Amino acid sequence: MNSVNISVKASVFRGKVIPEFGTIVGYTAIIHLYQLSLPIPSKIAIIINKEINRYENDEYLAFPPSYTPNDSIYEHLVFALKYEGINLLFFKKLFEQISEKEMISILSIEPKGQYSLKIWFLYEFLMNKILSIPNADTKLKFIPLVDAKQQYCLDGGVKSGRHRIINNLPGTVDFCPLIRKTKKIEAYILDDIPSKTNKLSESIHKDILLRTSAFLMLKDSKASFSIEGEKPSNSRAVRWGKAIGQAGSTTLTVEELLRLQQIIIDNNRFVSMGFRTEGGFVGVHDRNTSEPIPDHISAKWQDIEQLVNGLLSAYNLLKDNKFNPLLSAAAIAFGFVFIHPFEDGNGRLHRYLIHHILAETKFTPQGIVFPVSSAILERIIDYRKVLESFSSPLLEFINWEKTSKNNIQVLNDTIDFYRYFDATKQTEFLIECVEETINNIIPREAEYLLKYDKMKIWLDDEFQMPDKMIDLLINILTHNEGKLSKRKSDKMFAELTEKEVKKIETEFSNLFS
Repeated sequence: MNSVNISVKASVFRGKVIPEFGTIVGYTAIIHLYQLSLPIPSKIAIIINKEINRYENDEYLAFPPSYTPNDSIYEHLVFALKYEGINLLFFKKLFEQISEKEMISILSIEPKGQYSLKIWFLYEFLMNKILSIPNADTKLKFIPLVDAKQQYCLDGGVKSGRHRIINNLPGTVDFCPLIRKTKKIEAYILDDIPSKTNKLSESIHKDILLRTSAFLMLKDSKASFSIEGEKPSNSRAVRWGKAIGQAGSTTLTVEELLRLQQIIIDNNRFVSMGFRTEGGFVGVHDRNTSEPIPDHISAKWQDIEQLVNGLLSAYNLLKDNKFNPLLSAAAIAFGFVFIHPFEDGNGRLHRYLIHHILAETKFTPQGIVFPVSSAILERIIDYRKVLESFSSPLLEFINWEKTSKNNIQVLNDTIDFYRYFDATKQTEFLIECVEETINNIIPREAEYLLKYDKMKIWLDDEFQMPDKMIDLLINILTHNEGKLSKRKSDKMFAELTEKEVKKIETEFSNLFS
């Protein structure tokens, strides 16, 4: 293979226009050469045939000619590790394609080089095989596997004496999403959101804070159902809201996930509870043929137990290593919804996991509930795009057939798609939702309660109304732009004169404007 041209010169590649008729290198070039069954990276590495400064945008990592790698598999792998970061899904698919003999040949080019050591470690780690290579020279310095300048990783890690590598991957061989360092995520870390959250909680009176959280729990519960296109009964929403309020108080286990699904699904006549025992997809059926039209294909049901156990083990690893809570929440919660282990309830549990991780890691102070679902509902189009950024590229690599129940049955091996993925876009989206919560949603609700209390005191002083009537009146005014219609005034507040109604509307406008 090393004698074959690996770099790809093109003006258009897989539907993308390549700037300046560039040369495609690194991961994408090797994927193209071996026809590996995985999507190309979200950012293609290209060499521009003129002197430029290195740059990147949403589609490309662009380099001047001086960065051009020698046209060999090893040099392209070195380039990829050096400038594109670690792509576990790529390495797993590549290692499945090449023989052990070819692998040993590649590693023999620079046996003591740091990139050879990394590739060697990744091979034995991902393939669970030991190559017939002696242990690395003990005089070699240990090097971290993940470059902390490119991707988020554990601060420490486990040393592998055989490879002289520190395994600082933020996960396990059974589940390990990776997150690239971007300006948006780095800005969030520098902004220190936990400190802002603590200051916010300290600035709100304890009584108001507790009432705000109580309201937001119910609001978030209803929003989580709304995202799924459901309108739950108030009792069902309250029950799920209580579960959200208890997030972080119990250990996250398979049994806990099963318990939570039972809270979500109050009528299981038409739903098989527990892990799926058949295929699954998100999408619609053709109106004429009833053929499945999937937008997302769930993990094979045979892989669910291994994937969920891997996800839980990875979370415990991240928690024990004090990995950033928001990054942990993005990787774990979105990983869960991509796996889609249940027949129903996956979306709500996915959002619950965000609550759980932020609460258990003390990211959110006691007494504050982050209404994540409410923030997502306000950004529902962006949310769907973030989900599709994972699901859509995989559809062409998953072979499936329709079942007799118009479900789908996956025919090929897909487990690696769900345990090794790039969670960068999902992390950026979650950061935006959390910032919206801190900057707007919580302060807005706390401010409303302060105004509500002032209005309540005024109504009590002026009219000596009972609390239930005050609450009803303020709610009607809030949802009707400060006006009390004549119909509702005559029906519910017949004791009020027209002059008194105007006086109430004026006071409400003064307070709530």
